[in-house]
Amino acid sequence: MKCILLSLGFSSLCLCASVVSDSSPPEKIAPFFQSPAKFANDLGNYRSPLKFDDGTPVRTPADWQVRRRDILNYWHHAMGQWPAIIEKPKLEYLEKEAKEGYTQHHIKIETAPGRITDDAYLLVPAGKGPFPAVLVVFYEAKTAIGLGKAEHRDFARQLAKRGFVALSLGGAPETYYPNQKECRIQPLSFHAYEAANCYQALAAMPNVDPARVGVTGHSYGGKWAMFASCLYDKFAAAAWSDPGIVFDEKRGNVNYWERWYLGFDPALKEQRKSGIPGEKNPRAGPYKKLVADGRDLHELHALMAPRPFLVSGGSEDPPERWKALNHSVAVNKLLGVANRVAMTNRPAHSPTPESNEQLCTFFEWALKAK
Repeated sequence: MKCILLSLGFSSLCLCASVVSDSSPPEKIAPFFQSPAKFANDLGNYRSPLKFDDGTPVRTPADWQVRRRDILNYWHHAMGQWPAIIEKPKLEYLEKEAKEGYTQHHIKIETAPGRITDDAYLLVPAGKGPFPAVLVVFYEAKTAIGLGKAEHRDFARQLAKRGFVALSLGGAPETYYPNQKECRIQPLSFHAYEAANCYQALAAMPNVDPARVGVTGHSYGGKWAMFASCLYDKFAAAAWSDPGIVFDEKRGNVNYWERWYLGFDPALKEQRKSGIPGEKNPRAGPYKKLVADGRDLHELHALMAPRPFLVSGGSEDPPERWKALNHSVAVNKLLGVANRVAMTNRPAHSPTPESNEQLCTFFEWALKAK
């Protein structure tokens, strides 16, 4: 077992490569752990996370511990420091409904100090457990349990049928904590903080294995899941469905510059107008600083190592995103592990039955005990 101690500032824990299966990924998803030949070893124009800010290379796993802490501290400083993690969030069970193979509970859950939401559902498989679990995040919680209007976004329901405890959580992107006037945390980072507290709630359940909890989401939910898993390393695995995994100002849907993601500036009396940044509508907030400093989201991806993650790519995350993902592959190689970075691709933004099957298979491999 390879064990790496990672200091996070707010926590310190042991991340073990054996948390996931030691076996190779199953045949139907194994090809997705390899970059297409066209992009093999192509690192693009992204600054390497395996270099310290002064240009010194990261040569050993011990070096990476230090570099990892530097990256994490930079991003938290840029986006706003989190409040303390809630060790055991409040949880209240409301009505429940028996489903085929699992029980669906409508719940109230404490996601931040002073913030309790009832836009949440807990799906629990039949049996005693302990079960692996997955947090599913989106605009609202009903879509992931199969009650939304859009097709193929019922991740929580599909995972519950496969033997996972699934917590479906909803949340509006434009959320300022504790309010807009006093907000000092970028909304997307705050949602990641909420997800971290939801991990704590799941980990406290007697029928959940706290070492086998993942997180996933689609589109905005994919952004939310990506920031949650990268910034909180107790999530053992993650799948991000077409969020736009790097900054890309050529695509309007990869909109990290918006005030409801990373572009909120509390010093401004009037926030920038929505839309792709330009001369008449320049960047603002932490997003402006991140771009000016040459930072990009591949640095957050690298924080996942050695935990596995899947990019379920669609229109916003085409195969060329491997240029960014190859940096995470390099970090995992330094740590002595393989098969930790995967990407599937489909033409359109919306999930499909095939992409959902791939996503569920990934979690079965990454989180279910062998």
